[in-house]
Amino acid sequence: MAEKTKKALKLPEAGGWPDAAAPWMLLGGAVLATIGFVLTFTLAPLVLGASVDGVELIGGQMVANKLLLSQKIFYFHMPVAITSFVALAFTAYYGIRFLMTKEKRFDTCGKIATEIALLFILCTMFSGELWERFEWGVWWTWEPRLTTYFILMLVVIAYFILRNAIDDPERRATYASVFGIIAFVDAPICFMITRLVPSGVHPVIFRTDSGLSPDMLVPLLLSMFGFFLIAFGLYRLRFRQTRLAERVEAVKEQLED
Repeated sequence: MAEKTKKALKLPEAGGWPDAAAPWMLLGGAVLATIGFVLTFTLAPLVLGASVDGVELIGGQMVANKLLLSQKIFYFHMPVAITSFVALAFTAYYGIRFLMTKEKRFDTCGKIATEIALLFILCTMFSGELWERFEWGVWWTWEPRLTTYFILMLVVIAYFILRNAIDDPERRATYASVFGIIAFVDAPICFMITRLVPSGVHPVIFRTDSGLSPDMLVPLLLSMFGFFLIAFGLYRLRFRQTRLAERVEAVKEQLED
């Protein structure tokens, strides 16, 4: 009986100050992102869109540079893309930790980080499609960065398909950890591909020869840090929900014993 009582006390952890701070992080992130969007339309100037020299044939249509309001999509598109990369970095980190320790907590953390990554990947793809349509005149073109990011989205979706296809918890966690690490490998490829394979249409934002002016950089950074906070707040809320569910399952198992 004492052994059962001791075993019952080993419940998955839940709560703590990060969970209490999660709603405030969401609120703070929403405020920063909103301020960034307001400054995007009031402070940041219109600039040339994708780097098209003159008029070029893209996806069967002739496209030219124009001063379009659609360029403002950039201030949403880039922050959510960077946030998706950061979330995948945590997926890989927790995958490595699980492979080293075999602790279920790290598998849970990795799964939730990947869920957050997928959310922001979908936001990136949606905003990217709008940007392409208005800036390049097409809904899709097999441009290097678009192609590698599309592959990244498919790999992340495959991550969850893999998890649902394996019943054994430890084997599922092991395979998912390895797959999560592999998914993260595509993130730096997506980021660097326009430097390695210049396409002539997708802009290179971070470069040494010239950068964003302060009236463009400030709204961008505010939006980016806002989305970082939103992502972390969502992660902690989802983590708390998952761990509480695991605690309920652990209690049920003890009662059945």
